[in-house]
Amino acid sequence: MTRNINVKDLIENTQLSVFFGEDYLDRKITTSDISRPGLELTGYFNYYPAKRIQLLGITETSFAKGMDSDELTRVMHEMCQPETPAFVISTQLEPPEELIEAAKENQIPILGSKLTTSRILSNMTNYLEANLAERLSIHGVLVDVYGIGVIITGDSGIGKSETALELVKRGHRLIADDRVEVFQQNEQRLIGQAPEILKHLLEIRGIGIIDVMNLFGAGSVRSHSKVDLIVHLEDWKPDAPYDRLGSDSETVKFFDVEVKKLNIPVKPGRNLAIIIEAAAMNTRSKSMGYDATKVFDQNLDKLIKKHSSKPDDKNNN
Repeated sequence: MTRNINVKDLIENTQLSVFFGEDYLDRKITTSDISRPGLELTGYFNYYPAKRIQLLGITETSFAKGMDSDELTRVMHEMCQPETPAFVISTQLEPPEELIEAAKENQIPILGSKLTTSRILSNMTNYLEANLAERLSIHGVLVDVYGIGVIITGDSGIGKSETALELVKRGHRLIADDRVEVFQQNEQRLIGQAPEILKHLLEIRGIGIIDVMNLFGAGSVRSHSKVDLIVHLEDWKPDAPYDRLGSDSETVKFFDVEVKKLNIPVKPGRNLAIIIEAAAMNTRSKSMGYDATKVFDQNLDKLIKKHSSKPDDKNNN
């Protein structure tokens, strides 16, 4: 699942202004890659990435000023392909007249920015990567617990939303209930957020849908969060071999990123919110280099060595 992004969306989210082409802002953007057409200005179009936004900064516009007008006109018409979304001019620079004429003829908008080339390049790339990335829709609840993004999963009716409500009451923040959209931001980072229609909303059986931000304030919600941990709630089974030491390391792979998964048994009397808080703090502790399970194993090894090194009492007698 991917989103549809057009030039108007880009303008509204990356501090861009329209220099030309107000009527053409519905042009689709299909890639997050940005092109800086340096070789193209010299006439080299063998590998021209026409589907990318074309970004011109001080270097490109300065080079264009030194070009012959006829040659520059030819190059600009070659750059204005039907699939080209837009041209962006950084640093409040004026676009070349030849570009304006070619863009008008091909109905391609020209955008401007007061930001430097590197800054507007970063802004556009970050926005497009986040919004054009492939998405997975997961049935669960995403909560920010002590800065750790926890997705709570489990069968319908197991208590996911009720647990999230208790966590919100304890000062943590809701990101998404029922459906979580997950996408990969980079090689090691997953981001989760709510579908637009479900933002800030939580469904509690017997009550209905509640607006968490309206009831608990703006500090009780977030628009998105990292995904650091999966907590799967399941019915308690007396004979099930639950992990008691934390040595079993189960993970779930989303795209290219693996996320640790904990299976938490649910039965009357267990405070799930406190358990998830402890799981989140333990995850943070491990990320900072401290692993209680390893410490326990080390202490156990020391104790075994200590007792095995003692001389046998019978032999001493």
